[in-house]
Amino acid sequence: MTEILVQVSKYVLLLLIVLFTMNAFLVMRTKDPDVRKRHTGSEISVIILFDIVAFLIMYLKTREFRMLVILAGLLLYTVLIQLLYRLLYRKASIPLVNTMCMLLSVGFVIQARLDLDTAWKQLIITAISSLFCLIIPAFIRRVKVMRNLSWFYAILGILLLGGVFALGRVYGGANLNLEIGGISFQFSEFVKITFVFFIASMLKETATFRQVIRVSFLAAIHVGILVISRDLGAALIYFVAYMVMVYVATKRVGYVALGLGGMAAASVVAYRLFAHIRVRVQVWRDPFQDYEGTGYQIVQALFGVCAGGWFGTGLFNGNPEMIPLAKQDFTYAAICEEFGILFGIFLILICMSMYLQIVSISTKLSNRFYRLVSIGLGTEYAFQVFLTVGGTTKFIPMTGITLPLVSYGGSSIMCTIIMLSIIQGLYMMREDEGEEKELLQEIIRRQNEKEQEINARRAAGRRGRTMAVSQDAAGRRSGRNSRNASARRSRSVTAPAGQMPRSGGTAPAEQMPRSGGAGAAEQMQRPGGAGAAEQMQRPAGTAPVSYGSRGTAPVSAPGRGRTYKDPGREARQRQPDYLPDALQMTPNELEREMPDFEDLSRKIQDETEKSLNY
Repeated sequence: MTEILVQVSKYVLLLLIVLFTMNAFLVMRTKDPDVRKRHTGSEISVIILFDIVAFLIMYLKTREFRMLVILAGLLLYTVLIQLLYRLLYRKASIPLVNTMCMLLSVGFVIQARLDLDTAWKQLIITAISSLFCLIIPAFIRRVKVMRNLSWFYAILGILLLGGVFALGRVYGGANLNLEIGGISFQFSEFVKITFVFFIASMLKETATFRQVIRVSFLAAIHVGILVISRDLGAALIYFVAYMVMVYVATKRVGYVALGLGGMAAASVVAYRLFAHIRVRVQVWRDPFQDYEGTGYQIVQALFGVCAGGWFGTGLFNGNPEMIPLAKQDFTYAAICEEFGILFGIFLILICMSMYLQIVSISTKLSNRFYRLVSIGLGTEYAFQVFLTVGGTTKFIPMTGITLPLVSYGGSSIMCTIIMLSIIQGLYMMREDEGEEKELLQEIIRRQNEKEQEINARRAAGRRGRTMAVSQDAAGRRSGRNSRNASARRSRSVTAPAGQMPRSGGTAPAEQMPRSGGAGAAEQMQRPGGAGAAEQMQRPAGTAPVSYGSRGTAPVSAPGRGRTYKDPGREARQRQPDYLPDALQMTPNELEREMPDFEDLSRKIQDETEKSLNY
């Protein structure tokens, strides 16, 4: 019965990792918060089910109570890390947290399968590291001085690597660890972070050729110390991160070509100088040449990958303990043996989804320093996965690099969790920038709406004033026409005595045309034969003609003997003292009747703005 459950469980575990992988990619594709929340909830459910199924199967196979203890601790860790991130950081990237928890779950399962003591130590280191790293996102968001410490990062990294080279102990032919107080530290893992911060701070403002030369010189010192220490895997990770960050900062392919050329030349030199590099290359080319010697590790790893097939042998049905360094460098081979090659492929896809999430975060950061930090850390993570899987499957020579969050290694686990915490801080900074941008857009939108409302009110006011002015102008013209008609009738009734009234169509004497060109007007005689051609005089005692009660003196008409009053003269000489009356005039009337039209226009504009509460 137990064997049947084991065989069924490997398909269940494969189905669970497939579901998680699908949700990991779908959550990056959608922008709807509700859909993202549904996908992240599905991811958490898959993680919990995966842990329960795997550890219960291992408990049935071994009857080891510590399996249940580790299961309880792992479930508690998963729930607590989810709750703490949601409570402390409302803007945290939950998909990134879920991906980290899934990779940790796979690692705890395979470590418990290989060695319970190792799994328990790994769980303690992970819990402590995660609790410590909870302050890092807030630190990244608040402390801005970090981007100005380029020389501090460079000197610190060189000192740490130099200290390991001088005082560290040799492990696997390389100086990797430095023991302090009984605890072994691999400082090359921590220097990966300071190395990225150093390059980002140097290239955050300018990426001139001189600046690139400075960065290259200091980066070469880091890589050179690692090469001398025979830590070739870390040296490759540093170099690739340096190349990617320089390209992102400069956008020049020429620097990449120079870097690749330099790496090729350095590889040839290292192959000639270091014997252990020649051994690894020979093993990579033909591991069966020395099957029981130098090629034993890679051959056993290949046997383990092939022994599992597509679906694996099932938990405790394989022999992953026969693979050398199965808990560290060849963990991927042990996973493929008992979980299957398909499981291993989907594990790589989960690692790829984490890298894509980091790249997505970096592309949306506006600050150049933080963008370079994000892309640098993501590159280090992705290339580390590539070196581990490629070395295990004989795609590239083995470099002795662990699989992040899966393989055993306290320094590797702690460093990876710190890197992901930094990414979380950068993600929250991106969310802050997004909220500020949305707030600015909302302010601009409201200002535009207010301006449109004011313009509409102005247009309505202008239309109303134009209609009122037109009506008033029509009334004024009608009044003037009526007054002019009355004045003409009054003049015709009260004409002077010396002027002949118009009757029967007969023209006055002074308007009769000249004839013969001899000045007939001088020869005209008054009736009765009296009077010569002099101007006609008003008879004594005759009163002047009345033109109304405006008090304006009569004006002599040019070329005529009679006088009349100009109806528009008073309007042309009068400037209105009451501004609202002027508001009812058209601009043409104002220009025709007002001496200072520009000053009056300014007054009208001020009055209009006051009336609109602008």
